[in-house]
Amino acid sequence: MHFAKTHARGAVASLVGAIVCFTASAASAEEPLKLAGSQLEPIKWTELAGWSADDHLAAFSAYQASCEALRKIRHTDDPRPIRGALVDVCRKASGLLPQDSQAARTFFEENFQPVRIARLGEVDGLLTGYFEPIVQGSRFPNPEFHVPLYRRPRDLVVAGRKPGSYAFPNKGARISRRNGKGQLVPYYDRGAIEAGALDGQKLEICWLKDPSDLLAIQIEGSGRVILEDGTPLRINYDSYNGYSFTSLSRTLIEHHRIPREEMSVQRIREWMTAHPDEAAKERAANRSYVFFRITGLSNDGEPVGAQGVPLTPGRSIAVDRLHDYGTPFFIEANLAIESANPVSPFHRLMIAQDTGSAIVGPARADLYWGAGDDAARIANRIRNPGRFVMLLPRELDMVAAGNHMPLPLPKPKFAEVEVRKHNGKGHVDLAKSDARAAAAYARVATGPHMEQPPASHSAAPFVPVSKHVKQAESTGISVPSYGRNSSRPIIRLRTRSVAPGWGSAPRR
Repeated sequence: MHFAKTHARGAVASLVGAIVCFTASAASAEEPLKLAGSQLEPIKWTELAGWSADDHLAAFSAYQASCEALRKIRHTDDPRPIRGALVDVCRKASGLLPQDSQAARTFFEENFQPVRIARLGEVDGLLTGYFEPIVQGSRFPNPEFHVPLYRRPRDLVVAGRKPGSYAFPNKGARISRRNGKGQLVPYYDRGAIEAGALDGQKLEICWLKDPSDLLAIQIEGSGRVILEDGTPLRINYDSYNGYSFTSLSRTLIEHHRIPREEMSVQRIREWMTAHPDEAAKERAANRSYVFFRITGLSNDGEPVGAQGVPLTPGRSIAVDRLHDYGTPFFIEANLAIESANPVSPFHRLMIAQDTGSAIVGPARADLYWGAGDDAARIANRIRNPGRFVMLLPRELDMVAAGNHMPLPLPKPKFAEVEVRKHNGKGHVDLAKSDARAAAAYARVATGPHMEQPPASHSAAPFVPVSKHVKQAESTGISVPSYGRNSSRPIIRLRTRSVAPGWGSAPRR
């Protein structure tokens, strides 16, 4: 998204109006459709690049798996309109067996309407990939297999939940343990656990060869451990110790362990193997630690996602919990599938069947690629922008939703902007009398309703501005610019990209 020359006064005024309009609409209790921090744009099926060429029959198979789970859940007290509408469409899909891709496509087009969705003021979202690791393991510890894989500790306490409760939050909860005096204290972090804090509690499911194998399973949220007699042990996320996830790849770059341009999962493994003592210290910087449960003893099928259905490679995605499981999304992107360069066209209908603590935002998804090394290579390469089209049930009235959005507050007045030439470069100068207006813009733009976009979004070049608008920039906000293909103003937050590697949080 490169910036285009435009009239700065109109850009800033439109930006403020858009933010205020969104904030006011989010406060309306009567709004039929409300997704926090989102902008929705109804479009036509003909506007979807690659829609007609997709394999809709494969998408329908994954969609029916979600429908089976949705039909089993009670929705009597659910206030969200999307959930109920999705269940109604699932009833129509019950027992339906499309004979070909065209018949499946007709079902989606007759029962859904395509709506572009993105963060407020943005165009693209962020796509990453995940997979099911397959590693070697042992039932008993020995010099070769010495890394424990733990089940949930019995003393793990979640505020507001009964001890031993099966359902466990993956974020947003206060997690602790009771010390010898019966007081609630933070649970052991990764450094303490790797140093032996859980020894003797008989929590070991099995033992792995390498800390890198454990870390991979913890990041992906599931795994397959092949035991010494060939038995495949299927494990899945069960709980965690309550700490926020810290990217190991970012830590290694910041501590000058691995150059950014060399960062990859394989490079991290090699460095950790060559420097075991230093590696333990670097891993400890990520205080988050994940515990697991056994879900099967078979190589058949795929791991189960957070919705409770087996994932489908190439069709299942993990999304933010602001979305409902079973929602179809059409993804438009160029991904790094064949190589490290994002040149592979990806235009595919995906089904929301999973979530993850790092999956935050209305246009953010993890694409599931399957199990094993080939899937791992693809998943670890992908960290690319993409456009999201959410398929909403037709019974949800987008026009009515728009009618419930209040008009924006009056826009602040900005003086004309004079563009001068200085040493061959354009320079924007705001009059001193506009200091109060620029300050008002900064206050609105940095309010609590703003959410930080994914770190890998590429930032457009900044327009040089006067000191008044630079004061707004000092808070982390750049001057609004227009996307090349959009007339909507865009807010860019200053972020730093992390090279591909173990930079994502656990998927659950």
